[in-house]
Amino acid sequence: MANGNGQKVNRAGLAAVYGVSLPTVDAWVRAGCPFDQRGAGKGKAWIFDTADVGRWREQRAKEEATGDTVVDEMALKRRRNLADTLSAEFDLLERRKLVAPIDQMERNVAKVLAEVASNLRGNLITRCVSQLLGETDKRTFKKIMLGEIDEVLESLADLDLTAEDKFDDEESDDEGGE
Repeated sequence: MANGNGQKVNRAGLAAVYGVSLPTVDAWVRAGCPFDQRGAGKGKAWIFDTADVGRWREQRAKEEATGDTVVDEMALKRRRNLADTLSAEFDLLERRKLVAPIDQMERNVAKVLAEVASNLRGNLITRCVSQLLGETDKRTFKKIMLGEIDEVLESLADLDLTAEDKFDDEESDDEGGE
């Protein structure tokens, strides 16, 4: 790819030409950006040909757009290490009971919503009707309603979502019996 014909620049010059930071230039070099001279400490600067770098960037953009990017072995190792790390972290969260299966969460949400509906449509209305019948004072009305709503919320707070449902036990029996 090194055909030259561009301006010869150091790292700072390349960063200025492409409007990027020095760490971005360093990342490009690690990713295979062409250079004419490798920098070495304080005595020897990196030298880049801007035309070669432009062609390299254009080729990378095409590869990324078409999905033809060649993945190097180090990138694959990094991806594998990341996957292993995420898997280990997830296993730890499961052991600490900090995550739950989606089906369990769905059952719990359904249980909570059923309890809310039961309390709001049944218990709350039944209790409120007898207390509010004939009541005309707005403050008393509000006090009674808020008290009953607090009762509903307390019953929801006391709801045991860790207990297995009878339905779940029957499913387990059915699966084991076959």
